[in-house]
Amino acid sequence: MLRIVRTDSENGDFQELVKLLDEDLSIRDGAEHAFYAKFNKIDSIKNVVVAYQNQFAVGCGAFKKYDVEMVEIKRMFVRPESRGKGIASEILKVLEKWATEFNFTSAILETGYKQPEAIRLYEKSGYTVIPNYGQYEGVENSVCLKKKLNITD
Repeated sequence: MLRIVRTDSENGDFQELVKLLDEDLSIRDGAEHAFYAKFNKIDSIKNVVVAYQNQFAVGCGAFKKYDVEMVEIKRMFVRPESRGKGIASEILKVLEKWATEFNFTSAILETGYKQPEAIRLYEKSGYTVIPNYGQYEGVENSVCLKKKLNITD
C-alpha cells in the first residue's frame, strides 16, 4: 500500500531520493547539469512529500512559493524500479492539494526535453506548456508548464 507523508527537506529519505534524482539528471543533462543544479537546492524547502511502499521510500516531490498565487513544483522523483505504478501522479496530487490549503491557485514547474516521461506525466495531470519563466528563459532544454489548481478538490 502506498503511503504519502508530508514532511520537509530535513527528512533523510527525501535527501536520499534527491541524491538519486541528481545522479539521474547529471547523466541526462550532461554538461548542462551544473546550470540546473544551482536552482535545485533543497536546504530551505518546507513542503516536501515522501511516498512509501511497504515502509520503503520510493518517491518524493516538493513545492515552494513562487509568488502570492503560485507554487513551483520541485524535486519530483520515483525510483526506477517503482515507476509505471502511478506513484508520481499520486505525489503530484498530494502536493497540489497541500498547495491549495495555503490558498495558492496555480502551480508551475520546469522539466527538460531529455525527460519525456516527466513531460507526459505533467501533461496527463493537466499541466500545459508555457513560455519559460525566470531563470529558464532562453534555455533550450527547459520545458515549463503550468496548471490552475482547483481549491475545492
